[in-house]
Amino acid sequence: MSVVKVIELIAKSPESWEAATQKAIDEAAKSVKNIESVYVKEFKASVKNNKIAEYVVIVKVSFIVD
Repeated sequence: MSVVKVIELIAKSPESWEAATQKAIDEAAKSVKNIESVYVKEFKASVKNNKIAEYVVIVKVSFIVD
């Protein structure tokens, strides 16, 4: 039987929500092995001069514990 652990991360990108999500996975992968899935819990954006300046995601990353 496997044990799955879930961590919650916040990531930002000036490009897109997809890029912010990938950034969260990339950062998690630096210290976590066996990433199985990512769940995007929340989407946000910061606005400057009536334009989206930064895309923000709050994600839950699931991974199998060895």
